[in-house]
This record gives sequence, C-alpha cells and structure tokens, in this order.
Amino acid sequence: MTKDFKERLYIFVLQVIKLIRKLPHELVNEVISKQLMRSSTSILANYIEAKSASSKKDYINFFTHALKSANESKVWLALLRDTCQNNQENIRYLLKELGEISNIIAASIITLKKNVKE
Repeated sequence: MTKDFKERLYIFVLQVIKLIRKLPHELVNEVISKQLMRSSTSILANYIEAKSASSKKDYINFFTHALKSANESKVWLALLRDTCQNNQENIRYLLKELGEISNIIAASIITLKKNVKE
C-alpha cells in the first residue's frame, strides 16, 4: 500500500470527526459518536502501526485489527444513518468510502497471508 492510502485513511478519519461535530447533542448520538470515533481512528492507527511491525505476522495482525475496526465503524455509521435525520449525504458517503477502504485492507490481508505461505 502506498502513502496515498495512508492519506486516504487520514482524510476519512477527519471527515468522521467533522460529521460527529455536526451531530445534534442527544444521548444516542453521543454514545454512537464515541464508539465511531474510537473505531474509525483505530483503522488509521493500526495501519500506521503495521508499517513498523517487527515481523510479517505482526504486520498481518495490525491489518486484521484495522479491518475489524473498519467493520465496527460500518455498524456505528449505519446506526447513525438509520437514527439521525441530519447529515444523511455525509453518512452515505462515509459508508461508501469505508466499504472501499475495507475491501482494500481485506485484499491486502489475503495477499499478505498468501505471501507468507509461499
């Protein structure tokens, strides 16, 4: 993966932060927002950690954690989409972008695991 992907992840996290700041201050939104913030930032953090992994196994583990965090983020974004009337266009965009990010990470994990076996 390239520097461009790291930048894409960073921009995605910034967009999540902007979305969260725009949400109405209601208990449901606050709970979902905290979970979404944690899981979405974890995608980026695990990707960056993978780059300094001490072994291929660690590298794959960090990517796997990034994918799990992406999947969790999809749940929180879907809940926001279905419970919040505001920011629907932004939420749909973030879900689409997250789907693409997840696919890239998943494909990378498959390739990495195949390369380890060879």
